[in-house]
Amino acid sequence: MNDQRIAVLTDSGTNTPEEFAREHDIRIVPLLINYRDGSTYRSGEDISADELIERLPEEIPTTSLPTPHMIREAIEQARADGYERGVFVTISSTLSATYQTVRTVARMIDDFELAVCDTKSIGVVAGMVTMRAAQMIENGIPFAELEARLADIAEKSRVYFVTKTLDYLYKGGRINQLTYRLGSVLNIKPVITCNEEGRYVVEKKVRGWERAIAAQVQLIKAHASKFEQVRVGICCTDACDLFDSLEATLREQVSNICEVIRSGLTPDLIVHTGPEMVGLGIQPA
Repeated sequence: MNDQRIAVLTDSGTNTPEEFAREHDIRIVPLLINYRDGSTYRSGEDISADELIERLPEEIPTTSLPTPHMIREAIEQARADGYERGVFVTISSTLSATYQTVRTVARMIDDFELAVCDTKSIGVVAGMVTMRAAQMIENGIPFAELEARLADIAEKSRVYFVTKTLDYLYKGGRINQLTYRLGSVLNIKPVITCNEEGRYVVEKKVRGWERAIAAQVQLIKAHASKFEQVRVGICCTDACDLFDSLEATLREQVSNICEVIRSGLTPDLIVHTGPEMVGLGIQPA
């Protein structure tokens, strides 16, 4: 527990690195994965990334946000463990209703003030914002300043990702039919990001997988030029294990990197991207 007794909570869609979460006691509320037979699993708890990938040829499940009961349970457990206030960091409110649900639940709990941060992003960058929340608290940033500071960091951060196939993004309603057809027929790989509202948009269209990954690096390099120092996140599925080569390329081309963060992909995110995905994130240090 930190000296300020401020808990950090988040949802599994932020993809916060597991080791960091354990070391800093970040409480992760899982999104839900739902199959046609009526079975529901808590992402990362009842079903692992490998188990979900094994079942993808049979069925692409759907995802849903944590229930209000799950969110309330996590907040009340933090209070029972000695925390007096909390910060809850969520994925983009335009991609999931988790943010709105957390705010609703927070209003129903007495004697536990909760700041809620909408990262307007997803995956590795949302996880990096969660990490910053824990670091700010441990560095003594007052509770009253946390929400505004985190919102500022989120606004200045960017996420970019590419997938080898667009099937999962299309079936999940994340990209339109035109983008899907272009990708399928012409091998066009869209580099996807989140806009100011936190919605998925295509940042760049590139032909071929290797060129798409190279385009991500150039987008990171361009954004890094706006700041004195930056943190960069790399997220790869097991089928696209490019951590070492990507880190070497980023450090070679982006001179102001002060830290590189690595993370895998949670099962709920794999539902929408498929088992072959590479994502990069960047935020000012």
